[in-house]
Formats: sequence, C-alpha cells, structure tokens
Amino acid sequence: MTPASERQAPGKPVDESTDLGLLFHRLNNQLGIILANAELLEAKLADDIGRARAAQVVASVLDAMTTAREIRLRSR
Repeated sequence: MTPASERQAPGKPVDESTDLGLLFHRLNNQLGIILANAELLEAKLADDIGRARAAQVVASVLDAMTTAREIRLRSR
C-alpha cells in the first residue's frame, strides 16, 4: 500500500520529475542505511573473512550510489 504522503491528490497532474526525484531520494536513503551498517560491521568484525565481506558490501553500495546519481543526472 502506498503511504499517504506519496499518493496523488485527485485531479492533480502527475509531475514525473518529482516522482523520479522522490524515488532517487528513497533509494539513496536505503543505500545509506546499508552503507552505514556495512561500515560498522567492517570496523567491528575480528576475522579477516568477515571484514573482507563487509568491505565488499561497502564498495558495492558506493558503486550503486554512484550509478543511481548518474542515472538521475542523465534522466534530467
């Protein structure tokens, strides 16, 4: 179910750029949460294998954030 804050008012025109901006904002927020937790894990894990896996998640999230930024810039 769509949250009330994201529903369109009846008769209100759909602004696709605003909708797209909202999606990118939400995606960046979600990626930021993943990034923060992966960085915490990387710093706290004692074993090399665990730290390497957490570092891989950190690198992948940063890459995903860069990709999302590029898509947003190209969609303007």
